[in-house]
Amino acid sequence: MNLGIVAHVDAGKTSLTERLLYDAGVIDAPGSVDAGTTRTDSMDLERRRGITIRAAVTSFDIGDLAVNLVDTPGHPDFIAEVERSLTVLDAAVLVLSSVEGVQPQTVVIWRALQRIGVPTALFVNKVDRSGSDVAAVVDQVRRRLTPHVVPLARPVAEGTRDATVAPVPLDDDAVVEAVADVDDRVLAGWVDTGRPPTDRVRSTLRRGTRERTLTPLLCGSALTGVGVPLLRDLVHDVLPRARERGGAVSGTVFAVDRDERGRRAWVRLWSGEVHVRDRLRIAGAARPVPVTEVGVSAPGGVAVRRSAGAGQIVALRGPEARIGDVLGRPPRRRTHRFPPATLQALVEPEDPTQRGALFAGLTELAEEDPLIDLRIDDVDGEAALSLHGEVQKEVVGALLEERYGVRARFAQTSTVCIERVVGTGCSTDLIGQRGNPYLAGIGLRVEAAPVGHGVEFSPGVERGNLPPAFVAATEEGVRAGLRQGLLAWEVTDCVVTMTSSAYFPRQSKPHQKFDKSISTVAGDFRHLAPVVIAAALAQARTQVCQPVDRFDLDLPEQAHGQVAALLGRLGAVVLEAASTPGYTRLAGDLPTARVPALAARLPDLTGGEAVLVTRLDHYAPVTGAQPPSRRRRGPDPGDREAWFRDVPR
Repeated sequence: MNLGIVAHVDAGKTSLTERLLYDAGVIDAPGSVDAGTTRTDSMDLERRRGITIRAAVTSFDIGDLAVNLVDTPGHPDFIAEVERSLTVLDAAVLVLSSVEGVQPQTVVIWRALQRIGVPTALFVNKVDRSGSDVAAVVDQVRRRLTPHVVPLARPVAEGTRDATVAPVPLDDDAVVEAVADVDDRVLAGWVDTGRPPTDRVRSTLRRGTRERTLTPLLCGSALTGVGVPLLRDLVHDVLPRARERGGAVSGTVFAVDRDERGRRAWVRLWSGEVHVRDRLRIAGAARPVPVTEVGVSAPGGVAVRRSAGAGQIVALRGPEARIGDVLGRPPRRRTHRFPPATLQALVEPEDPTQRGALFAGLTELAEEDPLIDLRIDDVDGEAALSLHGEVQKEVVGALLEERYGVRARFAQTSTVCIERVVGTGCSTDLIGQRGNPYLAGIGLRVEAAPVGHGVEFSPGVERGNLPPAFVAATEEGVRAGLRQGLLAWEVTDCVVTMTSSAYFPRQSKPHQKFDKSISTVAGDFRHLAPVVIAAALAQARTQVCQPVDRFDLDLPEQAHGQVAALLGRLGAVVLEAASTPGYTRLAGDLPTARVPALAARLPDLTGGEAVLVTRLDHYAPVTGAQPPSRRRRGPDPGDREAWFRDVPR
């Protein structure tokens, strides 16, 4: 079984992981989050801040069941890390605090579990803490998560150091009533016989958990170990296990890390077998890559094996995979889409002599993680990092220092906009005219395309008139030119068509070899295309569009008025509103740049009870007299003289 431990930050999920490992005999003593001695928090930043940042895998056994335990982040800034880990799970345990109850991130993670389709059990932690109230937490769960919760344990001497947990038998009225809500046969059997049909209750609980119509709930303390044996039994007897599937290899890459021997890609195998020296094709890769080592997560660490099969989590060496890559065809729900980053910050080393090391480290990190989008300008010596959250800067900085010995600093974060083509523009450059130093002539037409179309390039009538290598070089130059539009934002949603071309055939002077000075090469088209497309864009004009998030906001009913006023001041558009007892749910659109301001004010306005979930939804035109721009990196193809000077033939 591949089991995830998930929770709001500080609910105790890493402590629960340590207790499960200790009870299974994998470690000699449970580690402490505060002391930085936990097995799964390996980054120095994780130990320093006492939070989980990167998903980690460890293993233990429960009888005949081998469990791969995935410890995921709980901080809201790392929800992307949580979601991509959830896609590889067979089941999950969502940890709640019996003192704090259902917290904002608890709701966010629960919705992600339901959306991805992961069977889930609940564990209410910290029953030994003063202020513990399991009954109140169960009531919150029914109101804010799911009404179909099945309590299988109750606390004794709750809120004291001597707190223990008593199991609730399957014939208890509360259990039978909860199960009967989703299976009328349980209720009918109870009425007909006068006693609860325990076998049917047990089978319905298993099926309901697998199908996510029932959610079993336990309670206990990860620190003292109270209630954890009941959780072990629940994992073994109720939660669904991995299925063994034959056939072609399929898998999902959910993590990439490095140890003293180099790079490893962590893969959940859904079907087939992987052997050492197998050649695997990563989706989108040009050719299959050999597997040089197969490591299997096992108690005590990663064990090197000759092969691994469906259901296992393996660490592969050899394939240069990125997080989110797939092998073969994994189940549909097990894929994860990474939205484009909407924030950007410049990165520079504190020590100017380490600029090369900084670029190399950032490039390596970006190759591993699709959430890190990097643009390096060799001319200006700058690195621009696209981000999904402010704390991601701290994570990247910590990885640069730990792994590469580079201390980095980040400039102020800004929002990343795009440019969309408004009309139609044409431009042509001929060989030897208007200062054109390249032995190439290009005519291009750019026109607007529907939203979401992306950039489409067509050779037009030049398809048969121009060598394919020159057509490919022209397209490469056009796409490079569109990375920075009239106001230096990336241009999208347009169609670019070649309208004319000219070149000098491959030739040489008498009795000599090929002479580049009198023959066109692909670089001529590649260098000229940005100049031509820039002129066409200037004629067509572009419109700057800013990212807009779709927000989903749950808040206490009494805070509705103040929050609605704040949303109005921030420029939000509320599209939906619904009420449940004690809570109001709002959904709508909000410019991405205003989301941090909303998130910062919500705790004060709602007493910390608001649940805010945002995701990039679309880009909308920026209104106002002066659209935002950003500093251009590298030579400007719109300045012909400067471009021809800085990008020589």
